[in-house]
Amino acid sequence: MTGQRGEGSDMANREAGNSEFLAAALHWLRLRLAWYAEQQAAASRAVLEPVPGSPPESVPGPPEQAHSARWRRRTQPPAPGPLLAEPALLTATVVAALPPAGPGPGERLAAADAAMRAAENSDPPPELVRLGQVLGLSSFERHILLLCAAMELDPQMGTLCAHAQNDPGLAYPTFSLALSALPEPAWDALSPYHGLRWWRLIEVSQLTGQPLVTSGLRADERIVNFVKGLNELDERLEPLLTPLQAAPGELPASQQASVRAAIDLSNTGLLPVLQLLGPDSLSKQLVAAEAASRMGVRLYRMSAEALQGQAGDLETVARLWSREQMLLGATLYLDAEGVDNEAQQSLVARFLTRVGGVLFLATREPWHRLGARVYPIDVARPDHAEQRTAWAAALGPAAADAPETLAAQFDLNVPTIGDIADSVPPLPEAGLADRLWDACLASNRPRLDALAQRIEPKATWDQFVLPEAELTLLHQIAHQVAKRSTVYETWGFADRMSRGLGISALFTGPSGTGKTMAAEVIANDLRLSLYRIDLSAVVSKYIGETEKNLRQLFDAAEEGGALLFFDECDALFGKRSEVKDSHDRYANIEINYLLQRMESYRGLAILATNMRSALDEAFVRRLRFIVQFPFPGPPERRAIWERVFPEQAPTAPLDLDRLAGFAASGGMIHSIALNAAFAAAHSGNPVTMRTVLDAARSEFRKFDLPVRDRDFA
Repeated sequence: MTGQRGEGSDMANREAGNSEFLAAALHWLRLRLAWYAEQQAAASRAVLEPVPGSPPESVPGPPEQAHSARWRRRTQPPAPGPLLAEPALLTATVVAALPPAGPGPGERLAAADAAMRAAENSDPPPELVRLGQVLGLSSFERHILLLCAAMELDPQMGTLCAHAQNDPGLAYPTFSLALSALPEPAWDALSPYHGLRWWRLIEVSQLTGQPLVTSGLRADERIVNFVKGLNELDERLEPLLTPLQAAPGELPASQQASVRAAIDLSNTGLLPVLQLLGPDSLSKQLVAAEAASRMGVRLYRMSAEALQGQAGDLETVARLWSREQMLLGATLYLDAEGVDNEAQQSLVARFLTRVGGVLFLATREPWHRLGARVYPIDVARPDHAEQRTAWAAALGPAAADAPETLAAQFDLNVPTIGDIADSVPPLPEAGLADRLWDACLASNRPRLDALAQRIEPKATWDQFVLPEAELTLLHQIAHQVAKRSTVYETWGFADRMSRGLGISALFTGPSGTGKTMAAEVIANDLRLSLYRIDLSAVVSKYIGETEKNLRQLFDAAEEGGALLFFDECDALFGKRSEVKDSHDRYANIEINYLLQRMESYRGLAILATNMRSALDEAFVRRLRFIVQFPFPGPPERRAIWERVFPEQAPTAPLDLDRLAGFAASGGMIHSIALNAAFAAAHSGNPVTMRTVLDAARSEFRKFDLPVRDRDFA
């Protein structure tokens, strides 16, 4: 409470000091304009008066007679009128500081000037003075800004401006008025490259053909609020910016290292652009927010997509942000992760050259040719041990062995771990680990559902028929996925490997031999989400779009809990060809990207093809498993027929040996059984040998296979 009272007291003192300064400054400005207006009026009223005792008929003759000794000019202004009365806004402190006022306006103006200077030297300084210090304004520029802001603070100011300019239509400030009425005039205040116009502190209402010096001036609304003591974000930038706050807890040690690197670079005095690299957007935001908090500045996020290509729009945003950066004590987090072409990168580079101060630029990979100010900092998700610690902290005493299990399969950042833990209440009954597992799968579904086709895995090992050697390979794949955390993290293999930490397998063989079903079996056994890659949603005719789609797909799957199934993969992973034109070159670029991405992918990916010979050999080298799915022989076909009908389906005794004699693949057998079941359901009878043979005949004809009537009799 003591600290809060101290902060409140400091704020009250600051507001009181600023109000006192504004009262003194406005009083000085009113006196200044009134004095100048009366000087102008006196000059215009100056007439030649007859010397006392001269003949009444003596009147000014030709111009040469106007300088006769018998004539004199009235040059003294009249006595101070009501415009020069004591100000009602001055506080007792300022009035007490005024020297005794003399009878003339000059003495009153000098007294007001002394009072204003006394208020300027308060600690902390008034907002107008601080604004001038921050933006490097001269005394004359500050006075112009006071003149423009006074239009919003004092209802008399428009009348004073019109009176001073001897024109009722000029009830607003102009550069001409400022140059004539304010002290220390300087012509460079009109320059667009000096403080007032460069920082957009004033707006110039210049009509076509109108001189700049006689154009109306208006103080920017944001600046008027600042002068009054309201330091809030410019409303023109508010739709583009989102405040980022530091995480309530301490970041993991690996991310703390990135924070320290950012702070060290910001303390060099180089005002760098800190390029945060990595695929995890939230982790980069947390690192930037923590660094900004330690620097004592606010952090705002802006998407690079909000930058407009028009030069004027870009310049306005850059200028306004640079101003806010100094007035608010803020820094920018420019999110450029969605920027994927040179035109957009060039736009971001132009923006960076027009803003100053420390700035965070979030990209996935380093950008080149951004300038010497750019310093890359790698930001990754917490490592396995840090994620396990985060799970344990989020779950508390009810964690049991869930932290190790979840950290082994899912690669999540700390906020996501906290959100998932909060979404699953620790109910007293068992099954917390299973509910957490399902919540982790659900958290990643929205991203993957937009990029691939989700398949609900239902097949089990008991339903699957394959020769023993191939079945053993499938079990090895499942075992390696389940125990990869033990081998890579606990046993230290990850310390010796930078790539190849994922598990990839190729399923090859004729159509209908069980490749897709095998992927279902593995996904069901490991409780993973199975996603079949839809080539129509990935492959694009536009240059660079295919790589972009694949990157989004792999990034979403990196968080874990997903099995990526590339069916008919030869369409994506085909052989690179000789470059004969630009199409060949870009096709090879796509394949090269896939080669690199498959090797760096840390999850489980299964490729299936009927044409192994069409695959690029570089892919084959990167595959950990290759499983050949042969056409089933009679023993395998009989086993498939034994398991193809569910227990609930009513079936009459079937001649399994005869059915196994048909040269049908597993996929064909499944179709035959399904068609036979529908036929039986329509007739209201169990599935019989007759309905199965009729369905088999139709299936063989569908594939243009030889059909002999005696085989189906």
